[in-house]
Amino acid sequence: MQTKKRVLFIDRDGTLILEPPVTYQVDSLEELEFYPQVFRNLYTIRTKLDFMFAMVSNQDGMGTESFPEENFWLVQNKVLKAFENEGVVFDAIHIDRSMPQDNAPTRKPRTGMLKAYFSEEYDLSGSFVIGDRMTDVELAKNLGCKAILLQKPDSEITSMVKIAGLESYCAFISDSWDAICTFLVAGERRAVITRKTRETDILIDLNLDGNGHTDIETGLGFFNHMLDQIGKHAGIDLTIHTKGDLDVDEHHTVEDTAIALGEAILKALGDKRGIERYGYCLPMDDCLCSVALDFGGRPWLVWDAEFHRERVGDVPTELFLHFFKSLSDAARINLNIKAEGDNEHHKIEGIFKAFARSLKMAIRRDIFKFELPSTKGVL
Repeated sequence: MQTKKRVLFIDRDGTLILEPPVTYQVDSLEELEFYPQVFRNLYTIRTKLDFMFAMVSNQDGMGTESFPEENFWLVQNKVLKAFENEGVVFDAIHIDRSMPQDNAPTRKPRTGMLKAYFSEEYDLSGSFVIGDRMTDVELAKNLGCKAILLQKPDSEITSMVKIAGLESYCAFISDSWDAICTFLVAGERRAVITRKTRETDILIDLNLDGNGHTDIETGLGFFNHMLDQIGKHAGIDLTIHTKGDLDVDEHHTVEDTAIALGEAILKALGDKRGIERYGYCLPMDDCLCSVALDFGGRPWLVWDAEFHRERVGDVPTELFLHFFKSLSDAARINLNIKAEGDNEHHKIEGIFKAFARSLKMAIRRDIFKFELPSTKGVL
């Protein structure tokens, strides 16, 4: 049985080459500048994966007096030759020359010039549009695939994607071709965990390759603040919504959140290929907190921290040992946690921040050393 072809529909201006800030149109060699990291990463994608490369670009009014066609081809041929010299060849090139007001069926995000891909020969659900604009996300929706947006995650365009309700069509957002290449080669590391018992109802949505965006609500203000540290300082996207029996006490809320979070981390890591595995220590004001972490698959907790206050905020201090023990068990990680100092708030916060930084170090992936970091061959 013949395998269906997957395609990367790649925008040109703003994705392969940088756009001039005023005209947004490169019509001379003096203006030509390639996007940082693009050559090495497209070469890696080309050699490691089975995607076809299709360039898809709107060139407003090409062939008019203000944008002579020879100007476009002077730049375009230089671009294609530069990529060819680096081992990157485009299998197809689709250029639309209409103006926005023409509403041409061939103009992105419309699919008039891409009709050939709507056939049994192509796997559009496994394909991606790579671009830098809303129209690229809309094109992905119209093609039945997903977009990879070459933008800063907090940019105006990414906000527009959310407002337009197109988030489900956007698979990955980054302004780094290194990150995009890693995503395509090694895959997404995201997990959604729901855990419902008679005592708690928990939803966790975690993306290990996120940008530190958090949405935390557990009913416990100080606990929210600590969980927020994990997302922010590990650089992961983390949503935690916990409804617990706080009318009884805080125990089940803290314990079950830890279990669900550990399960999410374990699931998102997948087979752990290419990760650093180990990870950190940091001071916080009067305190010195260290967290050593190993994703070796064997849960264990060493806890060397004493608290002399019964509560910090609305959380009993005794529950933080319990939190990390439950997290360690569920995520199957080895944790060695130590904290010294006088301020109890600082000690606890220092532990959470040190854990986050340790996590950030340990989950870092290297697609060029994409193997298990273990002599046993299994983690």
